[in-house]
Amino acid sequence: MNLPNTITLLRLVLTAVFCAAASSEGVTGYAIALGAFVLGAISDWLDGYLARRLNLVTSLGKLLDPLADKILVCSGFVYLSAEGLCPVWVTALIICREFLVTGIRQIAVDKNCVIAADVLGKWKTALQLIFIITALVHLTFSMVALNNDFVRLLQYLSDPDHWLIPASLWAAVLLTVVSGLSYFWKTRHMILDRN
Repeated sequence: MNLPNTITLLRLVLTAVFCAAASSEGVTGYAIALGAFVLGAISDWLDGYLARRLNLVTSLGKLLDPLADKILVCSGFVYLSAEGLCPVWVTALIICREFLVTGIRQIAVDKNCVIAADVLGKWKTALQLIFIITALVHLTFSMVALNNDFVRLLQYLSDPDHWLIPASLWAAVLLTVVSGLSYFWKTRHMILDRN
């Protein structure tokens, strides 16, 4: 188990911390959930960077990294739907897309082919992370009564009526659909192969 793959596994642990903290009541739980999710998002970038920089790209990493990303992101969307910050159909669409891509990757593995994340998928993930983190900042800092400029700025930027949450959500939805169709189109020969 190399360092990038260990960081990927750490993301799964951080997802569990996020879920446990988000389930608790109060600003402390929200703050811990936010911190765990942000660290998970950073680890998403870090493991890929280290794998390429240290020449430690492995087939395990190519499969495990997107899976850990999906678990983290889907957990965030399910939680935000429960909190009323994301339409349920959006969460269902995102989860369906992730199952589709995971299924395509499994078919590829059966045919001795590993499909790494493409550029569309990476942008989709980035926009999803922006939306989730901004919504978590809203949940955390809407309960904070500190009267200082930094807190007020965070409250303003993360307000659901402000542009950042809706823009990142709908851009993520668009890229979720487009990248899912792109995966299907690029691998259609494997999916439709009857042998």
